[in-house]
Amino acid sequence: MRAKTARMSPRTVLLVTALVAATVAHATRPLTGGGGLGGLVVPRRGRAEHASSADPTGGNVDFRGVPPGGELTLLDHHGAGVVHRFWMTFHPRASLGAPPEQVIAAHRQLILRMYWDGEKTPSVEVPIGDFFGVGFGEQRDYVSMPLSETSGGYNCYWPMPFHRSARWTLSNVSDSEALVWWNIDFTAERAIPKSVPHFHAQWRRENPTAAGRSYTILDARGTGHLAGVALFLHGLASVPPYGPLGFLEGDEQITIDGAPPLLGTGTEDYLGGGFYFDHGPVAGPYTGAVIRDEASMRVSGYRWHVEDAIPFAKSIHVAIEHGTGNSVPTDYSSVAYFYQTEPHAPFPPLPDAAGLLP
Repeated sequence: MRAKTARMSPRTVLLVTALVAATVAHATRPLTGGGGLGGLVVPRRGRAEHASSADPTGGNVDFRGVPPGGELTLLDHHGAGVVHRFWMTFHPRASLGAPPEQVIAAHRQLILRMYWDGEKTPSVEVPIGDFFGVGFGEQRDYVSMPLSETSGGYNCYWPMPFHRSARWTLSNVSDSEALVWWNIDFTAERAIPKSVPHFHAQWRRENPTAAGRSYTILDARGTGHLAGVALFLHGLASVPPYGPLGFLEGDEQITIDGAPPLLGTGTEDYLGGGFYFDHGPVAGPYTGAVIRDEASMRVSGYRWHVEDAIPFAKSIHVAIEHGTGNSVPTDYSSVAYFYQTEPHAPFPPLPDAAGLLP
């Protein structure tokens, strides 16, 4: 016998076709939009969500206090999603009369941690001021592509996807209470492809750096890509013949999957400048030196690998010399921003509260 062939009505065919098209369209829409202004014509994914310090009673107390030794939860979301924007500000502030030591402590002794998908150890663990790209406990206005500090506000546009949950905390290890305002904009998703990696940010410091040994910025294992580096460089001695900023003679050394390292030509070259940033501080979309001070022998600079992300399949080691042949004694600290699949390698432990201060 010949089997009967089921036939669908034209209306049913149209409905099925529309359903398949809608499903495919949702699956192929980018998680983060992308493409600059042109990307705004691409339909958005997900459901808009918002986490903030807004007064839940509708009043005017739109901040939270974090006492010494206290911890504050900034975000606690269950389900998949992508964070698109993070804004915050905090007090003590110099503009409101706070003493310099409290302002520095707020930037260096408020610790931001981000946990993805229920992990026990954070994928982000960074002093809050350093996370936004400026070192030494200072606030300096600048604008770059993923990070900025603008007249009292701190802004982050690194996209941060998560598959099952996102939890952020802010811990206060200073001796003074901090007041914090924040807004986190994200989209909730039904699901995100398993291959999408998590955002990570790792803080390190060596004070002083070791003679003859390069400073390590990042040592990661897994699969992912380097997205950016913020460097906070403080010379402890002026070494002839290069003068107070002679540490900038150091070259970057990036080792990928155990291959011979990629070698640079100088620290200011890696940060997008030249000749020790001979025109002074500068801020661009992907590179800059927000602080360049010969008198104090300090440079705070950044290099965002947005257009030139550095992929790794098994491991990556990012280091930089402090002066030619690591000959200049320095106090170096840094933040490495990267994406990778889990699990990530253990982060180096943060120093005690005093060890965080510049």
